[in-house]
Amino acid sequence: MRVVLDTNVLLSGIAYPASVPGQVVAAWRSGACELVLSEAILQELERNLPRMKRLGWDAGKARHYVSLLRFACTLVDIDAVPANVPRDRSDDPILATLIASGADCLVTGDADLLELAAQHPILTPAEFWARHG
Repeated sequence: MRVVLDTNVLLSGIAYPASVPGQVVAAWRSGACELVLSEAILQELERNLPRMKRLGWDAGKARHYVSLLRFACTLVDIDAVPANVPRDRSDDPILATLIASGADCLVTGDADLLELAAQHPILTPAEFWARHG
């Protein structure tokens, strides 16, 4: 199973390993699914990891983690992929990652992306875990 994890799921999963997003991240780490990301998601993750006070990571540690993640996932190019999240255009790269990858689903907690679940395979972490955990 190929899965795109939105930045919010990755952040929550890393910071709160016992949470549902943490279980989703752990499932990927154990090899239960293939993680598909784009440079846009990795860049957003790198920007936000140091802001997670719970982790206590500085920019250097975040950069190191993301560089390791880059090699542990499948990266897709989203440059030529048209994607439109009407309620929040800043989410376009996340949707483009799903479209470009042909992944089985996108796991997100973002309400603007979840609004598109009728058109795309988009699940909350709880929905994903209930179906595939």
